[in-house]
Amino acid sequence: MANHKSALKRIRSNEAKRVVNKYQHKTTRSAIKKLRELTDKKEAEALLPSVVSMLDKLAKKNIIHNNKAANLKSGLAKHVAAL
Repeated sequence: MANHKSALKRIRSNEAKRVVNKYQHKTTRSAIKKLRELTDKKEAEALLPSVVSMLDKLAKKNIIHNNKAANLKSGLAKHVAAL
């Protein structure tokens, strides 16, 4: 492993970013699961915008691919519409 000052700083910052990204990704997955389990249309419609926003933020920060975010949003919108 490199011992340059900048390399050590990069290792620390990468770890910090990894922890934050992991937390945000897991939170979003939990929200998606919660939305899919809902059976009440009004509750689902109220939760959908926040989940879509979470997915957009993950895609913007390259935590998930743009197409994956689009596919998830589409599927969730279909689910809510079918309730």
